[in-house]
Amino acid sequence: MEESGAIARLHVDVMDGHFVPNLSIGLPVVESLHQHTGLPLAVHLMVSEPGRHVKEFAAAGASLIWVHLEACQHIHRDVQLLKELGVQAGIALNPGTPLASLEEILPDLDSVLLMSVNPGFGGQTFIPGALKRVRRLRELLGGLNLRCEIAVDGGVNERTAADVARAGADVLVIGSALFRHSGGPGRAAAAILGGVG
Repeated sequence: MEESGAIARLHVDVMDGHFVPNLSIGLPVVESLHQHTGLPLAVHLMVSEPGRHVKEFAAAGASLIWVHLEACQHIHRDVQLLKELGVQAGIALNPGTPLASLEEILPDLDSVLLMSVNPGFGGQTFIPGALKRVRRLRELLGGLNLRCEIAVDGGVNERTAADVARAGADVLVIGSALFRHSGGPGRAAAAILGGVG
C-alpha cells in the first residue's frame, strides 16, 4: 500500500461490542502496527467511555485519536486529555447527530470524522446525505476561521470519492474498497484517487 504513494496514514477501527455491535482489534494490534510501519496511525475509538482508553492508545503509537461525541459524557475533558497526551484530537460524529453539537468544541479540534454509514460494520453503502453534512461543516469551519480537517468514513469508493472530495473533505477513509478490490489495495487507491483528481 505504501508503494502506491496514496496512503497518508493508517486508519485503525477499534470496536468494543457495546457502543457498536461489532468487536475489532485493540491495543496489541495498534502497538504492532506502530512497530512495523512508518505511517501515522489514526485510531477511531468506537467504544463506550473512550476517555478511559485514550492514554493506552496514545502510548501504543496513535498520532490522532477520534472519540465519538455520542459516547462521551464530558467531551471537553476528553479532548483536552488528548491534547495533553500529545496526540491530535478528533471527534467522530454519527450520521444522525446534528453538526450543531460540535460548535462549542470545534476550536479545540484537529479533526472531525463524519460517518457516512452507521458505525460498526465494513462494506456498508454510503449515505448520500453525508455530502450535505460535509459542505455544512466546511462552511462552519470557514465562518469561524478554523483549521480543522474533515475526514469522511464509510462507503467511500470509486463511485463516491470524488463527490466527497468536492463537498470539502480533506481525508477519505477507505476500507472495503481497498481490500476487496480485485487488483489489490495499491491499484484500488490509484483508481480512487485518480477519480478524485
